[in-house]
Amino acid sequence: MLELAILGFLAEAPLPGHELRRRVSQLTGYTRPVSDGSLYPAINRLTKAGLIERRADPAAGAARYVLSLTAAGRADMLQRLREPADHEITDFTRFYIVLAFLSHLPDVTEQHAVLRRRLEFLEEPASFFYDKDRPLRAEEITDPYRRGMLLTARATSRAERTWLREALGEKPPAFDTAGTESDRRPPAAPAS
Repeated sequence: MLELAILGFLAEAPLPGHELRRRVSQLTGYTRPVSDGSLYPAINRLTKAGLIERRADPAAGAARYVLSLTAAGRADMLQRLREPADHEITDFTRFYIVLAFLSHLPDVTEQHAVLRRRLEFLEEPASFFYDKDRPLRAEEITDPYRRGMLLTARATSRAERTWLREALGEKPPAFDTAGTESDRRPPAAPAS
């Protein structure tokens, strides 16, 4: 996802490395801080692959450089957005990286296909806690902290599903507006 964030920001404008790091950190920093030890190797991989290019920044001297997206980099970014991996749909943080750059896809039908995959995932009944294979609802949990996890996840999931339906031009089902729905899939915890 770091690579997608790099490609996505460079699709908007060429950037010096420090500015790219700032933007990526602002996007992902609260859940996944971006260190120089992960950012610069990713930049090097993308440069070697011909997806971005590095040029000296004439305004800042030879010691600083500007990164820009190549035509191959734009094609790669669009492909990553068109067909995100399953874990990029199911993981809350990874999906938000995809969502941050989804408007770069020029075809609304392709954008909607990605949103529909996320909506389908969120509509599957799920929980953080199970009784054998049956997902437990918040109302079935006595531990106040676990119950809080489920109630928070339910509210987050409901809000996201509402937004996704609006973005897709769909009306919410009656059970969503009445508040009587069964628990649906909570947002996946960020992968470590």
